[in-house]
Amino acid sequence: MNNLREKIINTSLTLFEQHGFHGVTVKQIVEASNTSKGGFYHYFYSKEELLFVIHDSFITYVSKEAKDAIATHSSPVNQIQAIIRSFIKVFDLYKPHISVFYQESKYLKPAYEKQIKEKRDEFKQMVLQVIEDGQKAGHFRKEVPPILGTMSILGMVNWIYKWYDPHGEFSIDEIADVFIDLVLHSLLITEDEDYYQGKMLKAPFFYN
Repeated sequence: MNNLREKIINTSLTLFEQHGFHGVTVKQIVEASNTSKGGFYHYFYSKEELLFVIHDSFITYVSKEAKDAIATHSSPVNQIQAIIRSFIKVFDLYKPHISVFYQESKYLKPAYEKQIKEKRDEFKQMVLQVIEDGQKAGHFRKEVPPILGTMSILGMVNWIYKWYDPHGEFSIDEIADVFIDLVLHSLLITEDEDYYQGKMLKAPFFYN
């Protein structure tokens, strides 16, 4: 990423967190970034586009990691673990981006909202497909409606932004271990427990 573009994004994140989207002007972003309006508008058409880019950076990461997980692993059991782990990690890697987005997303223009919805729907569809594939392969319980399993995962993980503390009791990897454990114990059929226990990374504070 271009250094000035990255500096503008990081500066705006700090300002938006402190003062809100409408409480910050392009002039303030420019001054705090030690650049010019020309420098700002070289990379961003508007402040609204900047807000879109803030979201796009982390949803693009999540989508790419999910695609990589599906391409890398042949088993839906391993795919869902990798997807959940990378999804959870985004709340550590992009914590300021996510906080600002959830606070200020109502200010996005319809065109940007449409692009965001398309990317979110694409990610949701990937999770849904993995659960359906796991059921067809005989790994996941068929009595769990795939769409409800998908929405449960998305809802549980998305709520992390409300409580996650990088300096808290548990690391992001430890949180991922527990979330994966909860999801797989909900999805896996009894006969797959040995497979699951053999493949999963176990959090030391959770297992004896």
